[in-house]
Amino acid sequence: MGWNDGQARAALRAIFDAAVASAIPARVLAAHLPDTPKGRCIVIGAGKASAAMAAALDAAWPDVALSGVVATRYEYGVPAGRIEIIESAHPVPDANSELAARRILDTVRGLGAEDLVIALISGGGSALMVAPAGDMTLADKQAVNRALLASGATITEMNAVRKHLSAIKGGRLAEAAFPARVVTLMISDIPGDDPAAIASGPTVADPSTIDEAREIVARYALDLPPAARAVLDAGRETPKPGALAQDLRMIAAPQMALEAAAAAARAQGLTPLILGDALEGEAREVGIVMAGMARSVRAHGLPVKAPAVLLSGGETTVSIGKGPAGKGGRNTELMLSFALAMSGAPGVWAIAGDSDGIDGTEDAAGAIVSPDTLVRAWTRGLDPRLHLIRHDSYTLFDNIGDLVRTGPTLTNVNDIRAILIT
Repeated sequence: MGWNDGQARAALRAIFDAAVASAIPARVLAAHLPDTPKGRCIVIGAGKASAAMAAALDAAWPDVALSGVVATRYEYGVPAGRIEIIESAHPVPDANSELAARRILDTVRGLGAEDLVIALISGGGSALMVAPAGDMTLADKQAVNRALLASGATITEMNAVRKHLSAIKGGRLAEAAFPARVVTLMISDIPGDDPAAIASGPTVADPSTIDEAREIVARYALDLPPAARAVLDAGRETPKPGALAQDLRMIAAPQMALEAAAAAARAQGLTPLILGDALEGEAREVGIVMAGMARSVRAHGLPVKAPAVLLSGGETTVSIGKGPAGKGGRNTELMLSFALAMSGAPGVWAIAGDSDGIDGTEDAAGAIVSPDTLVRAWTRGLDPRLHLIRHDSYTLFDNIGDLVRTGPTLTNVNDIRAILIT
């Protein structure tokens, strides 16, 4: 079929939406539940998808006596029956983040060997559930998070530091629940689906070391508060592999979402090619690489023949540096870089968005690019290169009407990218 702009945009949005829908907790959680316990059932958790996970669990086990506390992001809370939901801030924690962590720790203390703890963990939990270690205050944790977010560190590196500055992450929540059995249901937003990295692994043994955390701080020249440096200097390690009984169940993950996207692409008459679920790097550099691949498909039929869709996931980074910064997240920045690299070449459209519905701190999931993106920007008096330099991609796409807005999706399997080549 011949593709026009409206058809291409509709196809890309259908592909993106299919990826997100595949990770909705109400659809996938019940199949992963353990046998019902002899003793009490305590439900805890943290993450952008965790309230929706709690609602799905409450609905799946109407005859099981259960209670608990789960933390999620503001506007991501949903009624979860017998399970209390506390909303807190992301990506920088607030007072509710600390309240949620203290309540969750209190909830799991004093349990017995016949009791069951179900931990509902998803991306974003690091900020939504915060218990500062040592003499650190909430303000100290907020300063650490801001420094990490602006550093360009990968999510794995950020979590290694967070775990060693926390009284709840890096397996310490599971320690607090002992001797109760802990079953962790996870939705992954991490490249490679490392359970120790999702929400900084509160119920998962931590393979990272305090020496690694110190090295990351030094490599990125992070300006940490004195109390945070004192915690790292004290050298208290997190529980290591072998120290905790682990029952970890991945109920949704980026690769699963990409496979759902591929099925949606085939339904549109397109050949999908999944490039990987763990593509990382600077957003603007990844955008250039993606454009090069799209040009190869169009010119040479490699690595796949058109009409095709190149699919990828993972989490890129945006290094702000010390200069001025506008509005935007990694997905809109990647898309603006992609548009510039394509230079208006015909027959190529693209979409990139965060599956949780929020790209960075803005109100959009991401953006869509068409062959006339740059022309429409220039027509409105916008300089795309200047917007990229200023990390102001959101403003450009907002002005030309090409932001992708989904609202909170109540799940989180990281970024979904699709490039349609005709």
